[in-house]
Amino acid sequence: MSDREVLVQRLIEGNDEFRRLRDEHHAHEEELTALQARPFLTTEQQWRVSELKKLKLMAKDRMEQLIRQSQQHSAQTPA
Repeated sequence: MSDREVLVQRLIEGNDEFRRLRDEHHAHEEELTALQARPFLTTEQQWRVSELKKLKLMAKDRMEQLIRQSQQHSAQTPA
């Protein structure tokens, strides 16, 4: 397992916000996949696809921010 994977696993286990964001990201991905599998989307569904993409990106950006913060904290903390 890479250092990043270990760090992510630690965040999943110990950080409620990270775990919530990961779960939201996954749920948005599932809904997006289901919508994109349809042969035709209504206007509302097209809007939802756009919204889901934005929500996924916001969750991913925040998770990346938490990862960077954790990496910085680990680098500053002596082993």
